Amino acid sequence: MTDSAAATPAGVSVETGTDAVLAEVRDRVGIITFNRPERRNALHPDMFSAVPRVLEQFFADPDVGCILLTAAGNAFCAGGDVRDGRRRREADDGGSGAKAPPPSVADAAGALAESARMVVLLHEGPKVSIAALPGAAVGAGIGIALAADLRIAAASARLIPGWGKLAFSGDFGGTWFLTQFLGASRALAVLVDDETIDAARALALGLFNRVVPDAELAGAAFEWARSIAGRPQPMLRSFKENVGDATRLGLADALPLESERMVRSALTEEHQAAVRQWLAEKRIL
Repeated sequence: MTDSAAATPAGVSVETGTDAVLAEVRDRVGIITFNRPERRNALHPDMFSAVPRVLEQFFADPDVGCILLTAAGNAFCAGGDVRDGRRRREADDGGSGAKAPPPSVADAAGALAESARMVVLLHEGPKVSIAALPGAAVGAGIGIALAADLRIAAASARLIPGWGKLAFSGDFGGTWFLTQFLGASRALAVLVDDETIDAARALALGLFNRVVPDAELAGAAFEWARSIAGRPQPMLRSFKENVGDATRLGLADALPLESERMVRSALTEEHQAAVRQWLAEKRIL
């Protein structure tokens, strides 16, 4: 993020248990920042527990109305840290070169899915989330960015699949989210061609919601999150649930759920206050 964030009010720091992830609550916005700029915010094991823990804390906090996920430096997330992974394997064998027995495919897959729990929380959590991309999202970074409900990106940001260069098949929900956004054929083409998608094309494809000049990202992202955080939370939660239902249910099944939420929203104090305000404004006119 850039110096434009200096114009926003100071926040209250939230303990994450690691320097790899920073968190704070500022003006009803819960902010999570990947903080490994020297590694282009490549994923670190500390992130796998810290980010879900902070997300769950924000979900439960009535003083948090929107979640903003961003990154330090000029990259959003470079995906898995291949270099660190190799160092950890060498440490496990004492540097002797002797190979430890590998985990079973099932065990390794379960561990990877657990590491990726943050994308499930972002996608299914009750509060609206925004990913702010100061630069490239690579591999797993795509999955994390697309797991958020909304995305705002710097003009220099890019989505880079990257898995194909290492003969990987995809992780952190990246292939699932690309398919949801682009459709099966277009998503497969992006993956097999290892196609880099720049910010302008990502905006045109609906992968990004907003693109701003690099220097404006911090301020624009925070102001968007702050505006959402100030809106009625039951309404926002129901919007998110309605949209989620639309991706998995037919109209006949979704309509009763949408209708029930509409009726419940009419019973909220937020709705009553909005009606009073609307009537007052109409009287003035």
